[in-house]
Amino acid sequence: MAWRHLRRTVQVVAFVAFLLAVVYTLRDGPSLWRADILLRLDPLAGLSSALAGRRWPLLFWPAGVLLLATLFLGRFWCGWLCPLGTLLDWTSLPLKKDRLQGPFWRRFKYGVLFLVLGTALWGSLALLIFDPLTIFVRSVSTLLLPGMNWAITQVEVALYRVPFFEGIVDRLDSILRGPLLTYKQPSYEGALFLAAFVGGVLALNLLAQRAWCRYFCPLGAFLALVSKVSWLKRTVLAERCSSCNLCSQKCPVGAIDSQRGYANDGAECILCMDCLDRCPSSAISFRGHWRLDWGWPHDPTRRQVIGGLLGGLGLVVLANVAPKAQRPVPYLLRPPGTKEEELLRRCLRCGACVRICPTHGLQPSLAEAGWDGLWTPVLVPRLGNCEYSCVACGEACPTGAIPQLTLETKWRRPIGKAYINRTLCIAWSGRGDCIVCEEVCPLPEKAVVLEKRSFSQPGQEPRVLQVPVVLHERCVGCGLCENKCPVHGEAAIRVILDPLS
Repeated sequence: MAWRHLRRTVQVVAFVAFLLAVVYTLRDGPSLWRADILLRLDPLAGLSSALAGRRWPLLFWPAGVLLLATLFLGRFWCGWLCPLGTLLDWTSLPLKKDRLQGPFWRRFKYGVLFLVLGTALWGSLALLIFDPLTIFVRSVSTLLLPGMNWAITQVEVALYRVPFFEGIVDRLDSILRGPLLTYKQPSYEGALFLAAFVGGVLALNLLAQRAWCRYFCPLGAFLALVSKVSWLKRTVLAERCSSCNLCSQKCPVGAIDSQRGYANDGAECILCMDCLDRCPSSAISFRGHWRLDWGWPHDPTRRQVIGGLLGGLGLVVLANVAPKAQRPVPYLLRPPGTKEEELLRRCLRCGACVRICPTHGLQPSLAEAGWDGLWTPVLVPRLGNCEYSCVACGEACPTGAIPQLTLETKWRRPIGKAYINRTLCIAWSGRGDCIVCEEVCPLPEKAVVLEKRSFSQPGQEPRVLQVPVVLHERCVGCGLCENKCPVHGEAAIRVILDPLS
């Protein structure tokens, strides 16, 4: 029981630490422990970034440490530290039968791994949406925290109507707002898609305990290949074994084969130690000796490797012959300083930039960027502008897909340019006075200026109104004018990619 209790304690501590890393990914939060540092522990993300960018990202040195530890200890990450694996442990049900038995499903995760690496080799990281650490960061950033923000706000509003609770609500709100909750409710268009995806991962527990880890996880498959030659191995003393089958029944990943003398493939064992604690005859031990665990029916095949590389090539080809790849969407605004090709090659789809954006204007892209740009960051000014004095997204990016810029450099690299729809504009249509876009423009020398124009309506005296005009040579495309435009629905002034760039 000691090993099981120790493992569960480590899982709780690690899960809380990883959760806090995402929560405190804030512009003014601590920089020593944030989501980008957590993601640098991911060897699959590091290798994929190296393949796509043709260079090893040095900031991923923690992933190298994790690989070295795996070479000695096996898949301890999956059983002890992985936040998604811990969540699957907490939500799994005791099942009498694994509904996905057979070497095909065991081998399936290797197919996913080689497809991820295949697309990375051809310059795309789109399939890293299946990486468990990116799933965790995205889920906390765009599902858990916004959901908590809305729910707690509704509870506070309800309690505040009762005089007795006013002081309590005020104190609680002052504590929570900032590090955990925001004053502006975050909203993300991809939340429903992500909720369905995460729900599907959790629902796989109905087919088999930790089914995602056993059969689908690409990071688990990568660590499994390294664990094939790991030093620490589970061994069974045949003279002590009573063939009670308890170890095979209780293994959370079904790694123990009762037909092979209760041996297991080192690549499948996640070192949960349940078999060690449950064995009534002390026939199980974990010892150090180098040995290649190969020859199992579920071992990856040469066809899978070749198929993954060719499949990745096919997906990248399809992405690059799509119309959006040849003619970009004018409203596809990227974070400051980014280049489209470089962003697609280096973005992990982790959502760290989405989390740290103080205005919540950065959104995970869906169809607007094509499948190759799925879940890459897009600025939607109507939801939140790019704050003039903020470069937090570049600081939070673990790969440099969003470059770290100084404010002066950011201001010299416009995101886009603002254009006025005179039909919708209150002033330009002659319907009334409105100078909001000029008032909110944050530039010292305004990019939106006012001119006087005369408007006449049938049967009315002509009147002179001030109308906004954009000086495009000054505009940096921050989108604050679009965000604050009082026109309902689509703004009368919108930022688009600079058509003359």
